[in-house]
Amino acid sequence: MEKVTYEWATIAKSQKFLELKRKKSRFLIMLWFIGVLSYFLLPLGVGYAPELFKKKVIGRINFAYIFCLYQYVMTLAIALYYTYRANKEFDPLTQEVLEGINERGQI
Repeated sequence: MEKVTYEWATIAKSQKFLELKRKKSRFLIMLWFIGVLSYFLLPLGVGYAPELFKKKVIGRINFAYIFCLYQYVMTLAIALYYTYRANKEFDPLTQEVLEGINERGQI
């Protein structure tokens, strides 16, 4: 059986691969920005608005605890949204790129 060698430079320059890379990069940068903003809101809020974060919400639980729990929910939401978009958009594009590679490892 002959070993297939792929022309990676050609694959990386193909339209489908570039489209996949562009869409995925844009999406991941947006998710990263949302995650970082959410993460740094807690220390910034505690530092610059301590009275807001000391407010009691339910019994002894204050706004800071609620905000910490929100970060877990946000992380789960980001993961679920990424999975949804990957299954709906990125995986079909990846499949198109793979199908475009012929037996000789070229597009």
